[in-house]
Amino acid sequence: MGVKFVIQLSLVTIALADRSSHVSFSNGGSSVSYGSHHAPSHHPRPSYHPRPHQHHPGKKHPEPAIPACAENTTKPWCLEDAEYPTYEIKHAAEYHYEKLLSLYADVADLNTELSVERPKTLEEETYLCPSGTAYVRPLRAINNLGKWRVIVNNVDVHYETLTQTTRVEECLTSGEDCPKVPVCYESKCLQKSIYHRFLVYDPYDQYFPFAVESFKLPASCACLLGAYTIDH
Repeated sequence: MGVKFVIQLSLVTIALADRSSHVSFSNGGSSVSYGSHHAPSHHPRPSYHPRPHQHHPGKKHPEPAIPACAENTTKPWCLEDAEYPTYEIKHAAEYHYEKLLSLYADVADLNTELSVERPKTLEEETYLCPSGTAYVRPLRAINNLGKWRVIVNNVDVHYETLTQTTRVEECLTSGEDCPKVPVCYESKCLQKSIYHRFLVYDPYDQYFPFAVESFKLPASCACLLGAYTIDH
């Protein structure tokens, strides 16, 4: 009996030393159970801190490939734009007013009403190729790199209205034979273009969202004459 008690006491000591086990034994018909007490799990913290998300306000993002105003037209400009950011342009223009004026002075609209003299009535006189002329103030246009840009137009800043007007002339019969030209000449109506410089607004550049970019717009309609031919 004494030996059995020593063995049981040793088991109790082992059970208390090993907290991760569960031991159950019987002593004189009564059972005693020792359950382990698990230490709370511990996950060490990493020795580094995650890098916070950095926002670069000056980083440019691409403009939409085709703005909503250009979905139903084939022209490389928009004269009406329901999504035109007038408020944003005005706010940025007031904040950068002095620097903006130096850019605007270089591209300010000129009085071009008499830049091209044309007859008011077409009787005997006419152009070799018919064309349509207009003076426009585009709100968006495609620049010389093929990207749509927001053009600063009709924006009131410090009691001054910023406008940019340009003259466009489009061929009505581009690629067709020139009228009034003898059939012995090979001829074709040709659309000619020139580059205009416009002050544009970049909504993704918060440091200075204005710049001057170039735009290719139709300027005249010419008659291209080929070689003289004699048919026998």
